[in-house]
Amino acid sequence: MTLLRRSNRLAILVASAVGLLIAPVLPQSQAMPRTPAPSTEAALPVVQVQQSKKPKSEFWRKKVRLQTSEKPGTIIIDTNTKYLYYVEGNNRATRYGVGVGRDGFGWSGTVNVGRKAEWPDWRPPASMIARERKKGRILPAHMKGGPDNPLGARALYLYKGGRDTIFRIHGTNQPWTIGQNMSSGCIRMMNEDVKHLYNRAGVGSKVIVIGPRGRGAEKLYSDRGMDFFGTLFGG
Repeated sequence: MTLLRRSNRLAILVASAVGLLIAPVLPQSQAMPRTPAPSTEAALPVVQVQQSKKPKSEFWRKKVRLQTSEKPGTIIIDTNTKYLYYVEGNNRATRYGVGVGRDGFGWSGTVNVGRKAEWPDWRPPASMIARERKKGRILPAHMKGGPDNPLGARALYLYKGGRDTIFRIHGTNQPWTIGQNMSSGCIRMMNEDVKHLYNRAGVGSKVIVIGPRGRGAEKLYSDRGMDFFGTLFGG
């Protein structure tokens, strides 16, 4: 009996070994799940990756070939295409992406830069304060200039006939709004762009604003596309 038992055990071991050798290998997707080993990742803080705060590349600052009869130093703002042009002459201009007035807040006309300010204070008009209060948002009567200020790093105040229009060309602490209809009529620029324009456009500069539907734009200027070498080596 002892010999028989040993023979049976040997036969079972051999059969098991052969079975392992001839068993099909399962693809990874069909393999039996394994219990994951303990990991230290669960103890690490979860960091959410924020979307880029830069606007689309089409609204980045570029040198362009621009045909216009306007004199160098003139600012042309097309609220339909969301571009601001600083005319340089010789059929060239610097083009900046801008944010413009939302529905009901668009406008057009010819104005001038009446004054300029670095890191300007913000004093929202009474009409804006009342309008936002109805939405449940309380605006301050005055906010000191700084990184959190809605006017951003620089402001060019637009005047008509020597009087403040209440519209500005200014920076923003919300650069992702560039290329969109978001403001109450002011022209928003990225802070680095409004600084660039601020250093070039003086008080008294002519500013032409084309309305939301772009009427008359074709008679005023023609954007012929990027000036590659001007963008590469220009200021």
